[in-house]
Amino acid sequence: MASSGNGNVANGNGTARNGLPAIHTHKKHVNGICHDDSGPTVKAKTIDELHSLQKKKSAPTTPVTGSQTPFATLSEQERQKQQLQSISASLASLTRETGPKVVKGDPAKKSESQVHHDHHHHHHHHVATPTIAVSDSALKFTHVLYNLSPAELYEQAIKYEKGSFITSTGALATLSGAKTGRSPRDKRIVKDDVTENELWWGKGSPNIEMDEHTFMVNRERAVDYLNSLDKVFVNDQFLNWDPENKIKVRIVSARAYHSLFMHNILVYNLDNWVGDRCIRPTPEELENFGTPDFTIYNAGQFPCNRYTHYMTSSTSIDLNLARREMVILGTQYAGEMKKGLFSVMHYLMPKRQILSLHSGCNMGRDGDVALFFGLSGTGKTTLSTDHNRFLIGDDEHCWSDKGVSNIEGGCYAKCIDLCQEKEPDIWNAIRFGTVLENVVFDEHSREVDYSDKSVTENTRASYPIEYIPNAKLPCVGPHPKNVILLACDAFGVLPPVSKLNLAQTMYHFISGYTALVAGTEDGIKEPTATFSACFGAAFIMLHPTKYAAMLAEKMEKHGATGWLVNTGWSGGRYGYGSRIKLPYTRKIIDAIHSGSLLNAEYKKTEIFGFEIPTEVEGVPSEILDPINTWSDKKAYNETLLKLAGLFKKNFETFTNHKIGKDNKLTEEILAAGPVF
Repeated sequence: MASSGNGNVANGNGTARNGLPAIHTHKKHVNGICHDDSGPTVKAKTIDELHSLQKKKSAPTTPVTGSQTPFATLSEQERQKQQLQSISASLASLTRETGPKVVKGDPAKKSESQVHHDHHHHHHHHVATPTIAVSDSALKFTHVLYNLSPAELYEQAIKYEKGSFITSTGALATLSGAKTGRSPRDKRIVKDDVTENELWWGKGSPNIEMDEHTFMVNRERAVDYLNSLDKVFVNDQFLNWDPENKIKVRIVSARAYHSLFMHNILVYNLDNWVGDRCIRPTPEELENFGTPDFTIYNAGQFPCNRYTHYMTSSTSIDLNLARREMVILGTQYAGEMKKGLFSVMHYLMPKRQILSLHSGCNMGRDGDVALFFGLSGTGKTTLSTDHNRFLIGDDEHCWSDKGVSNIEGGCYAKCIDLCQEKEPDIWNAIRFGTVLENVVFDEHSREVDYSDKSVTENTRASYPIEYIPNAKLPCVGPHPKNVILLACDAFGVLPPVSKLNLAQTMYHFISGYTALVAGTEDGIKEPTATFSACFGAAFIMLHPTKYAAMLAEKMEKHGATGWLVNTGWSGGRYGYGSRIKLPYTRKIIDAIHSGSLLNAEYKKTEIFGFEIPTEVEGVPSEILDPINTWSDKKAYNETLLKLAGLFKKNFETFTNHKIGKDNKLTEEILAAGPVF
């Protein structure tokens, strides 16, 4: 929650009202702008100058030379002009003339000695003062808490945010308010002349449109709210561990919890790694951060106006690719920021022929990399976190000409029913610096009860990736050798492992299948098939076939093999058969990693046309062909046909999209589906 403003003014004797000494920041002048060590302060700016800077909105394009910025090639002069805006311009909306003042630490500042200090510098360099009357919002100076450390953010959260506590292991427990998960129906993207043709719209697409005007209405509302606070938190960090393709991101938020979450999720300067240790960026480096490539205004405590065009609730998550901005209103769930940025990467990276992937990724000691795709409950996190291999990342990756890189600097793990025996690495990562969302803990001992779902089943932990002992730092690796698609098949008819050809890999990647069991506690229920294009339909921006074609091209070029692994049922559907044992699945994954599975003998299945191995070391051979495990063969065939029909029906959404010369590729992918 926003701070109430009490105790935020220093008294005349150089101490803040709360009894702590007021902190003085040392000012210096660069390019005619007064700076303190924590970032630039812009005292005044003409409205025209601000307008001209804000007007320069070209749609994101790939740079012609090098990678100065991922969106457009800028001259040095334009870049300097943009740098003038920095944080204050980020916060100044179109009608604002002055930006906020930047102060470090607790906003309980302005003491006499600091006034004297400013005066002392005055004769060195004159800083213009506003001459035009400005709106009320701009007259009030907002304190910007810039890239605070986890310890400082803990203090801010515990002091000012209701529902923030320290747990027994030192993690920060916090509440995300009414929303405890993402709101995909409230996410909108500005449809303009460029995005209209580039993005995937219509049936099956996650992209819901809005217009530029409505975006500006919501942006103004968010900025006005942020400007009205005593303080805002700003994170300047990077997306992507690949130094050539990193994206500079600025997050302006009202909560310490959000700032700490992004501190964990985003990457710090990649040049600061000494061995496997990150050296924190210096004030100079942050001062040279320059203009961000993308900015998020998170005014999540404040609702949008439901009477605004396109709004369906008081929650709105709005993306404007031309303006390189995202606005969040009416939800404090931190995952919206993470996944909003992932959507941006799904738009930007393919423009550079880099494939963005919703996958886990790990690497063996010999440098063999595997990608793991899978929806919730398929075992993606469990199988990609392997003690014998290095973890490159658990959720979001890029595959470029150089290899793979993690987009994020941290992990966002589910905590429900977390236990030390099954997930020791995640368990041990929940310590000082980790954010725990919506968990329940003992009032006295502060020990967390991970089985308690009373706030939500979607309890989560966000921690830096270096909290995982076998993390590969920096988080980059060579080209993948294996692409593993995970499905938890509750129908019990998919083989435990199938080797896929390229067309099949594309078909199953586009399908993104798993089957869950709805409402298990009300007795036996039918399994429900879930399809999510590219194993992450909620975040993709382009048509799924574009990502699939890129995946196939990269797999072919670098000699990667596709696999479909069923972590679900065998010997009957849910309620009749039994779940394939995790140790068996681990043996299958080990055989994929070691390369031994490539040399196995294979036979082809009916309907789906899968190549299945006749034996895998450590796995009973009879379970490798699912028909052997069903006592009722007729029921097996009926269930197999039923699942094949569900695949066919789901794929109808994609058949109208023509890809490849003479549409050959589309036909090839279709032919790789079930035949009956």
